[in-house]
Amino acid sequence: MDLKNNVLKKALPKHIAIIMDGNGRWAKQQGMLRAFGHENGTKSVKQTVEACAELGVENLTLYAFSTENWNRPKLEVQTLMKLLVSALKKEIKTLQENNIKLSAIGSLNTLPKKVFKELSEVMESTKQNTRMTLTLALSYGSREEIINTVKEISIKVKNNIISAENIDESIINEHLYTRNLPDVDLLIRTSGEQRISNFLLWQIAYAELYFTSVLWPDFTKQHLYEAIIEYQKRERRFGKTSEQLS
Repeated sequence: MDLKNNVLKKALPKHIAIIMDGNGRWAKQQGMLRAFGHENGTKSVKQTVEACAELGVENLTLYAFSTENWNRPKLEVQTLMKLLVSALKKEIKTLQENNIKLSAIGSLNTLPKKVFKELSEVMESTKQNTRMTLTLALSYGSREEIINTVKEISIKVKNNIISAENIDESIINEHLYTRNLPDVDLLIRTSGEQRISNFLLWQIAYAELYFTSVLWPDFTKQHLYEAIIEYQKRERRFGKTSEQLS
């Protein structure tokens, strides 16, 4: 049964973020190397992007590579970077045809030159697209992002550009990598793990969390619809009572 028709268009999350977990375990179950899992995971990325665009989700952020992932075996890191370059080259046509803007957050200067070049080219060529923003979190760590934000604001306070008394949520938001994105409404994590793993800690303050045991390479459009339908059943109170919302 196609669950797409059960998704309510009027209550769509404006921003979905996904921790794409389980590629390695999926490959192990097939008796293959971890790289095989990462390769198959790109199919789930394509399905998810397509599904979000079709539904009308405005922002999708994917946790593609964390700052901690640099500590993985060298061969796996190299494979991930090669996959990223090939996927960017392959999917640019799809992004253009579907009016999708590609963006990226993280310590992008730490990426290999070839990856950074390809990423920059795709972002530049899609920057006028308006249907949806697809953001890749690459070499990303939320604590590092927050530390950098504190440093930037501190320098501005020191130079009398910002008054310490005027620092509020909006000032902090303006200095985050995600300054052009709304807060996350729905955070999805695959593979059965139930933790955040240093991903968008500030931005998920009031997000609905959805955990599924499905490994990322097995994640389909139907699984995404399930997550959104579950999200739409929840009451988002933002600190208020149910009575105040009614």
